[in-house]
Parts: sequence; structure tokens; C-alpha cells
Amino acid sequence: MVQVALQNPAQEKKKEKMFVTTMKRLLKNKLSVAGLLIILLIIGMAFCAPWIVQHQPNTQDLRNSELPLFSEGHWLGTDNYGRDVWSRIVYGSRVSLIVGFTAVVFGLIGGITLGMLAGFYKKLDSPIMRFVDLLFSFPGILLAMLIIAVLGTSLVNVAIAISIWSVPSCARIVRGSVLSIKQKEYIMAMKSLGASDLRIMAKHILPNAMAPIIVFATMQMGSAILSTAALSYLGLGAQPPTPEWGAMISQGQDYMWTSPHLTIVPGIVIMLVVFAFNVVGDGLRDALDPNMDIH
Repeated sequence: MVQVALQNPAQEKKKEKMFVTTMKRLLKNKLSVAGLLIILLIIGMAFCAPWIVQHQPNTQDLRNSELPLFSEGHWLGTDNYGRDVWSRIVYGSRVSLIVGFTAVVFGLIGGITLGMLAGFYKKLDSPIMRFVDLLFSFPGILLAMLIIAVLGTSLVNVAIAISIWSVPSCARIVRGSVLSIKQKEYIMAMKSLGASDLRIMAKHILPNAMAPIIVFATMQMGSAILSTAALSYLGLGAQPPTPEWGAMISQGQDYMWTSPHLTIVPGIVIMLVVFAFNVVGDGLRDALDPNMDIH
């Protein structure tokens, strides 16, 4: 007991040092810093939406429809119903972040569970991975469309579809990490001491497999937001009048020649957010690499 007690402060100090080192590496990457700033800006928009907009996102004013950019009181203009584009962009960030975050979390839960079982138990490896291969046989967007066709069109079902789509990739990543980690000497020592499989997986394998999981989750967040927009553009996600970036592009494409900002503005926002999550994911992958040196 004394030995364990003495080890805990050292372990905590080591974890703290690893965190500081990772952050230093991440902050040295200029693209990652730019991505972090964009992500923080979008999250801030979502939280502060009621205080940074002058108009409700669904309030119609047909007398002021299709106003151009930088119009008085509507700096991003208005759509064909006279709704303020800035307000719909801001409130749309809530939809995209909530759906994306929910999809990634549930995808991680499913992927980590399957990957841990497949990697730790040899007898479960083949059936689980064949199921994963079956999911991989469908192109991602088509799998999501199939799931939504069965469940119905709604943002909840979009989150479910994207989470199921995320499971196979996460499962493969986790399985590969588990297969490597479970061969380590300390894992063999835990087994010889009689530790349960659940304890070994939860306390010793999963924490050491978190680095690739964190990178995957960050990049998958961008993919989930893009997929949400794509499905809403196709009419399978957000339904009118819900402010959602993909739906805004779909509704604005009929006015591309007269009011191109209705399509271009939400398109640029989607591009920036997906770019931000991708570059942060790349930065985390490099920062979590133990072979990277700090100079």
C-alpha cells in the first residue's frame, strides 16, 4: 500500500509533464493554432448566440428579402424570406456542433467497445472484424442515407447515422492499439497478479490507447459536421425552418445568380470549420508522437 501511495504522485507528475509537452508541441504548429482559434470562435458563437445577433433566425421580413452583404442591420444580408443570414449562421453553429459532438461521442463508445473486445479476446476478433468489414463495404454517405431512410429524416437520426458510420474506423484504430499494448510486460504482470480483464482493459490498456483515439475524434468531428451539412443539403437532415448550414446552401442555390451570398457564406463557414478540426487533428497527431522533439 505504501509503495502504491508513493507511486501515485510520480504518475500524476508524469501525466502533467506529458500534457504540458503535448501542448507545447501543438502550439508550435501555426496551422493548429489557427484551427484552435477558429474552433473556439465557433463554440463561442454557439454559446453566445442570443447576445451577438439582432434578429431571430426564423423571423421573416418579406419587405427586406435578398438584401446584399453589408446592408444596414443585416451585415451578411438576408435570404429570400427576409431572414437574417448572420443570425442563421450563428444559430446553425449550435446545430452543427451538437449533432457532430453527439455523433462522435456515440461513435467512439461503439468503436472503443468493439475494438477493445476484438483486440483483447482472440476468439471475438474474427466475428467483430468481419462485422466491421461489412460496415466498411458501404460508402459512408450511402450508409448514412440508408440508415436515415429506415429511421426517418431528422437531426437525431442524422446523429445516429453518423455515429454508426464512425464505429468501424474507430474500432480498427482501437483494435490495433490494443493488440500492441496487451503484449507489454506490465500487462502480462497484471494478468499474473490475477487482475480481471475488465480492470486491465479499463485501467491499463484504454488510457495508453487514448492518443490515436483523441486524434481520430478530433478529425471525425470535422467529418461529422461536413456529413451533417451534406445530409441536410439533400433534405435528409435539418428540416425547414431550422437554421443549418447545409440546409442554407440547399435553400440558397436557387438564388445563386441574384444572391450568391446565400450559398457562398454558409459554404465558407463549413469549409473553415472542417479545415480547423482537420489541422488540429494533424497537430495533435504530431504532438502526441513520442518521437517528436521539442527544440
